Amino acid sequence: MAFVPANGPRHRRSEAVGMVPFLFAAALAVAAPAATPLPTPKRLLGAIRAKFRSHRPPPPYEIYTLERRQLTDQGYTDYVGSYKVKYWVRNLDRAALTRRIFRSINRGELLFDRPAFNEDRDPGPPTADLFEPAPAHPHAVTFVPTPEPAGTELPTIGTVTAYGEFDYDVTSVAVEGTELHVKLLPTRDPDRNRLRELWVDKTTLELHKLVATDKLFILPSKDVYAVLFTVTLTTIDDIPCVTAIHGVVGDGYSGDGQVVDYTFTDISFPDTLPAWYFDSKTYHEHDGDAPT
Repeated sequence: MAFVPANGPRHRRSEAVGMVPFLFAAALAVAAPAATPLPTPKRLLGAIRAKFRSHRPPPPYEIYTLERRQLTDQGYTDYVGSYKVKYWVRNLDRAALTRRIFRSINRGELLFDRPAFNEDRDPGPPTADLFEPAPAHPHAVTFVPTPEPAGTELPTIGTVTAYGEFDYDVTSVAVEGTELHVKLLPTRDPDRNRLRELWVDKTTLELHKLVATDKLFILPSKDVYAVLFTVTLTTIDDIPCVTAIHGVVGDGYSGDGQVVDYTFTDISFPDTLPAWYFDSKTYHEHDGDAPT
């Protein structure tokens, strides 16, 4: 582009030359595609959830290594609360055989577990349904409609289309580079509806990262503290998997473990695993053929 000062020389233009800018602008107006608007927040959340669940069901079995790193209240590694565990999981009921890993070798005793989020155990498994809806309230009242007289036909006054569970309100949606940043507010029990923020690919709506609430259980006491988890995901064999969790404990907790990190590695999906892996009563019979 050439810049001409306001008081510089002026030249007469022909009408044909004068038409060039007009024609160019008109061509741009025709060629420029209209921006595709985002769906309504409720539809967007439903589409994100549907995309995540389109990879379901999870494989029948999965194997992974979980490493937990906890910090002391001075910011140093807490070696008592830091460890590495190997998991062999049956996803039908989340039953799992576990062994502690010492110096890269499975040497710990055979222990049974059911990894789960928001429970008094380590989170997992990596393929857990992060959109899992809250269970029904134990004191909820079930509404039973009064039966209509036989032969009575009721008029149709409208139809309703549902886009998923209404556990959350979407408070904001922002475009951040190649991602959408979605903030959520639970509409029901916030202890069970744990999601607070989502980051998804703005084109495919694949879930990349999320922020969720969880709990720190101080065992054997009954003390429980709120935790905020930042969860990172990746896709393995076309299945969304949790690969890292960064947790910060709140509620004024001041002891060791205010900051905790989990990493999930060596994730695989075998076609089958021995049945005895999920029957803790028989573990003592399998010292010789335990997985190492």
